[in-house]
Amino acid sequence: MAFWQKQMPAGMYLRSHPSASHIADPKQELTLDAYCRQNGNHVPKPVPLERFVDYGQWYQSHAVRDLEKRSVLNIDLAARGFEVDLADGEKFISKRIVLATGISAFASRPAQFADIPSELASHSSEQNDLRKFKGRRVVVIGAGQSALESAALLKEAGIEVEVIARDRTLNWVGLHPRLHHLGMISRMLYSTRDVGPAGISRLVAVPRLFRLFPRGFQDRTAYRAIRPAGAGWLKPRLKGVPITLGRRVVSATAGSQLLLKLDDGTERLVDHALLATGFRVDVSKYPFLSQFLVKQLNTVNGYPVLKRGLECSIPGLHFVGKPASWSFGPLLGFVSGTEFAANELVYSITRRNGNR
Repeated sequence: MAFWQKQMPAGMYLRSHPSASHIADPKQELTLDAYCRQNGNHVPKPVPLERFVDYGQWYQSHAVRDLEKRSVLNIDLAARGFEVDLADGEKFISKRIVLATGISAFASRPAQFADIPSELASHSSEQNDLRKFKGRRVVVIGAGQSALESAALLKEAGIEVEVIARDRTLNWVGLHPRLHHLGMISRMLYSTRDVGPAGISRLVAVPRLFRLFPRGFQDRTAYRAIRPAGAGWLKPRLKGVPITLGRRVVSATAGSQLLLKLDDGTERLVDHALLATGFRVDVSKYPFLSQFLVKQLNTVNGYPVLKRGLECSIPGLHFVGKPASWSFGPLLGFVSGTEFAANELVYSITRRNGNR
């Protein structure tokens, strides 16, 4: 939960529906609903970020009581498995490793901002409290939920803000709630996993089936399922916020302020650029994986190529979460994909150990 707690702006809400925000567990005893019943409260719709973090910590306290909070410095190949070096000096050998380390290492920063100091430009995952920009002019780069909700939070804090996106139109989800209340028809069109529009939602909810389709079809469908979009409930909150679409920042120059030049020749002089430009998976950016190990990995555009059991080309090394989405589809990048990931992983390991 550290990513959600420390690297997302306070005041945010989850875009996903509460029914798709349960962390999976074998007996269905640690759902979001169970958390609400045990704590004598309810979670509103949409789900506030701080409530989801509290739910995650409650889940951990019940499911993983023996959690060790220690940092891993290095993982390298060994004669019989992997050598793991911890920050406290301990070393040990493990025959199997499961990497479930999230996406914080993959923050995507456009090349135009590569040399801009952090006080003038930062990734949206680096800002926990947007109120710090009070009295300054901020431009938000991006067209997804993070960009649009950050802009709404900035506006509501009385901060001058503009959104700039290369997309020509904004995409919205949840604008037609009646489509989800048509009984059998809705169940045919939408999965409870809540990833993707009608039809696509059903397909990506079955990762083993999805990965059988031709690669080009997978890529197009995955993009359609998770393309930049904002929740419909954000639209009224953005009223009055200037939104410039179909434009791209071609250069950024740092001074006492930040000068941005757009591809239409116009300029913006701002105090800060908030880069809500998403995350681009590249497992070589995991600081704890040795260069030797990374070189042995079979990857495509930074994603590890995985087989059944979410196992990569190095036997005994498994990836879950967003890095698994190239091999098994976009569902793996969401909380609602935890059930498939856990079952796939555990079944593969126990079967290999001769215990079905």
